[in-house]
Amino acid sequence: MLNVTPMGVTGGTQLNFADLGSSAESSWTPLEETPLRETTFVVVDLETTGGRARGGDGTRADAITEIGAVKVRGGVVLGEFGTLVDPQRSIPPQIIQLTGITTAMVCDAPTIDAVLPMFLEFAGLDCGAVLVAHNAGFDVGFLRAAAEHCEIRWPQARVLCTVRLARRVLSREESPSVRLAALARLFAVATQPTHRALDDARATVEVLHTLVERVGNQGVHTYADLRSYLPNVTPTQRRKRVLADQLPHRPGVYLFRGPSGEVLYVGTAVDLRRRVSQYFTGADPRGRMKEMVTLAGAVDHVECAHALEAGVRELRMLAAHAPPYNRRSRFPQRWWWVALSDEAFPRLSVVRAPRHDRAIGPFRSSADAADTARLLARFTGIRTCTTRLGRSALHGPACPEVEVSPCPAARDVTAVQYAAATQRAAALIDGADNSALIAAVDQITVLAEHRHYESAARLRDRTATAVEMLWRGQRLRALAALPELIAAAPDGSGGYHLAVIRYGQLAAAGNARRGVPPMPVVDAIHAGAQTILTASAPLGGALVEETALVARWLLTPGVRIVRVADGVGWASPVRSAGAWAGWAAAARSARLARTQDPAPVPDSDLPAVHYTITQRSTGRPNAEIQCSPKGA
Repeated sequence: MLNVTPMGVTGGTQLNFADLGSSAESSWTPLEETPLRETTFVVVDLETTGGRARGGDGTRADAITEIGAVKVRGGVVLGEFGTLVDPQRSIPPQIIQLTGITTAMVCDAPTIDAVLPMFLEFAGLDCGAVLVAHNAGFDVGFLRAAAEHCEIRWPQARVLCTVRLARRVLSREESPSVRLAALARLFAVATQPTHRALDDARATVEVLHTLVERVGNQGVHTYADLRSYLPNVTPTQRRKRVLADQLPHRPGVYLFRGPSGEVLYVGTAVDLRRRVSQYFTGADPRGRMKEMVTLAGAVDHVECAHALEAGVRELRMLAAHAPPYNRRSRFPQRWWWVALSDEAFPRLSVVRAPRHDRAIGPFRSSADAADTARLLARFTGIRTCTTRLGRSALHGPACPEVEVSPCPAARDVTAVQYAAATQRAAALIDGADNSALIAAVDQITVLAEHRHYESAARLRDRTATAVEMLWRGQRLRALAALPELIAAAPDGSGGYHLAVIRYGQLAAAGNARRGVPPMPVVDAIHAGAQTILTASAPLGGALVEETALVARWLLTPGVRIVRVADGVGWASPVRSAGAWAGWAAAARSARLARTQDPAPVPDSDLPAVHYTITQRSTGRPNAEIQCSPKGA
């Protein structure tokens, strides 16, 4: 049974989710500078079927059976959240003995798919609340795993662990153990822990308040002070907090520089000062980040108009500097592509740098690229043999005959006859012909009908990967082909974030504040927009991640197309792989489920393909494209 209790009234009416903590969460004061008495804490406790948040090595992940949470600020309880959760499995006897929660008690409870969104709404972690737990690694680990399972975005929450705080505040003589029950007895809290989620969360609230009271006379007055007081913050980190003092509370990109001015790390932030301050308070537990902060001698920044500009600038700086402490996006030239080779009898080759835009990718591994190349060659009739053939040659005589994975191309054909296969492959990449995908999906169905489930599953997985890569490339190429597109997104305060996009790249960015006519601002940023020169390469030479970031921003709800060059809007090809996007997502889910439970795959688990999807086109307001696999 779900129980959400707002502890108070506003104007004679009961508080709702939005009211819980609204006064502090709507404040302009950054959390790191907010006094602890004004900080909203959400104290959470979970009960589970075991200790494994994630499965692996043949073991099944455990599941949440109960969530309890208390929202407090300034010593006042703002609300409580408590519910049993159906783990969709039997509860082990030792867990029943520990918690008293039986399988019968949870069989009619809501599942985590229903509970987690309500908990996140109650917690308001995106609004600045701090998530607190006793042994936070356990509770947050289960919540993050549940969010991943439910395909829910996990907020960038600030987390405080009362176990670590207690270890820092209390001596071992005073408290040999920092278990919740031991601390509850030591502090004589009103609610003793019972291994039930809400009771334990209430007990943790009192423990938290007592610990915070003890450090108040040691100069700990804000959340940043409390984080730096924890034992994982080194003296060097504390000393370097001054590096963030001159940064603005604005969105942008920050660069940590080393002793010789070299770029160590690049990141983005909605609030530059708040984000950079976190590196000096222990909010980021990664060991390499502590090492980076130790080496850093300065922090530079580039203030940006909005998050899109910050994200684009970050990607460009990562590609330009390859900072040693960043892990992603540093070497875009190391990715792999599948492209038609330039020869009389073209092949689908795996290459680093295609010389034209008709390519599929990028892939992070050459093995994945090779799998996709073989699959598409199989259903388009492109040869896979590596013999180099001249224009006057015939394909076939020099092609080795093998029983396993034979060359898909027809034998004894001339270059002119072979050109039909090349055109099919090119049309598939461009989104003009989807017959190869229809053939692949039909083959999956045939294999399943003949009970060749393993073969069907392997072909399904490879086809799903090919669909995803084709569809991504077709969307991005359509955007990269546009000479110019100007778009606006609401900023949440009555104004607009503006962007000028040319050939899939951000050429200019700006803001039209509330009350300011937007079109003069559009004209101003358009006049100063960057000139984009295209190249003979995928997406005209644009960074793939930049074009993908721009595309995601354009598809965000509320974004409007302000102006396009020559009246040409952004639209996807009629026979694009987008018709199978939903099928590919279902196939990937089936693959993940099969990885966790490696049982034989019945044909009912192989995703069907007979459906219709609706794809939004941003070329015209409210325009839609109807796509159907059969008959498209």
